[in-house]
Amino acid sequence: MSNAIDKANQAVENLEKEMNKEYYPHFHLAPQAGWMNDPNGLIYFKGQYHAFYQHHPYNENWGPMHWGHMVSDDLVTWRRLPIAIAPDQEFDKSGCFSGSAVDNHGELCLLYTGHIWLNGEGNDSQISQTQCLAISRDGIHFEKQGTVLVPKDGIMHFRDPKVWQQDGKWWMVVGQRTPDDVGEVLLYCSNDLKHWEFDQIVVSNIDPNVYMLECPDFFPLGDKWVLMFSPQGMKAKGYQYRNRFQSGYIVGDWQPGKPFSVIKPFQEMDFGHDFYAPQSFLAADGRRIVFAWMDMWESAMPSKKDKWAGMFTLPRELILDQNNKVRNRPIKELEALREKPQSLSNIILNNQLKNTHIQSISCELKIEFDLTQSDAERFGLQLAATEDGNQATLLFVDLQSNRIVLDRSLSGLELQGYRSVPLPETDKLTLHVFIDSSSVEVFVNEDLYSFSSRIYPKLPAKRQINLFAENGQAKVTKLDSWQLKSIYA
Repeated sequence: MSNAIDKANQAVENLEKEMNKEYYPHFHLAPQAGWMNDPNGLIYFKGQYHAFYQHHPYNENWGPMHWGHMVSDDLVTWRRLPIAIAPDQEFDKSGCFSGSAVDNHGELCLLYTGHIWLNGEGNDSQISQTQCLAISRDGIHFEKQGTVLVPKDGIMHFRDPKVWQQDGKWWMVVGQRTPDDVGEVLLYCSNDLKHWEFDQIVVSNIDPNVYMLECPDFFPLGDKWVLMFSPQGMKAKGYQYRNRFQSGYIVGDWQPGKPFSVIKPFQEMDFGHDFYAPQSFLAADGRRIVFAWMDMWESAMPSKKDKWAGMFTLPRELILDQNNKVRNRPIKELEALREKPQSLSNIILNNQLKNTHIQSISCELKIEFDLTQSDAERFGLQLAATEDGNQATLLFVDLQSNRIVLDRSLSGLELQGYRSVPLPETDKLTLHVFIDSSSVEVFVNEDLYSFSSRIYPKLPAKRQINLFAENGQAKVTKLDSWQLKSIYA
């Protein structure tokens, strides 16, 4: 193990002693201490699930990137492993940026971006980015093999390799920014993971303002191919693209030797405030599962004062529906975390706030509204709420705009703003909600829409679930809740 890794592991242990864990998640992957961003190297390997992540172990801010590492037998409970790779070579000395993992005849191979600042630390005016390889026999200790792919001359931003095997070959997608600021996804192929040939530009110029396509992922779903990525530079448009950067997908047809033909143009994947850099992998049974970073660049992160920042979304299964929409829903394995079930039914709310006394520090809810018997202007839930509702994250139906709204204006520290999706035209509306110490995830009508947002309630405060209806009536057919156990083994 390299000296750089020993130092990083020691640093993160020292930092953990200073942490305050009041906002630390119970059932989401988060760093032991320090900074975390993109999920990397997600893979099922030799009977275990590995999740790596972009990690700065020395403090709570983004810095030279390492790869943190966790492992699970069941996608539910996780344990920490030593840091996998650290920036300690000429080709990656300023950071081991995002990438992916593959199983090559029983060797766990990480493909990642070696990042170099050419004009001093933190100066992005002159950088070099290349794709690099590291190999492990035991899944814990990695040997770097050096650079395996360099960009064309004049390209600086060239990163986030996602690799898979198909038809006896290795394939890789990489994001790049052209010298005239167009974001592209490039496809390469290889016989040995070390020598790569350019195949095609998969997509380019998806929007006049988009200058980079980060964290590309390319995979079959149903009978189509999905290109998932995070574009930078999109401008907000009505209710769409409200975050600093987006994450979404394009659906099309592809096979080796053919161009990618687009069937459905770019769609956002999640409609909350905090969802970026999703990466997919195959579960042991063949389901396509995704984790994303549940934060957003340039947003307030109140947990930094507690010596940590960043976490993942829940793992979600991806499904392609008949309209070529990629849906995401929490994986069924998460039901293993449930305890202390409670059920309520047939609650009529008449222009009132109702306390359920369900604790919402680490909980899951499923609520069903009868829309045929609900005419209130606004009705829904107050999450992580005080009894009087003065502090709460609001999740409600707005019958005037015909939208479902997640509103953080009363959530607590620093974060504000609301996000919304169209109200489905159904008689019944189900909201499946997961609330952790500093996050909310919502799934509308199983998997029609999702919201992922961070919240930081001002503490100490009671955090419970309230129901409300304003100017009219709402009917809750049923409300099921569970407290959720910790995922940390």
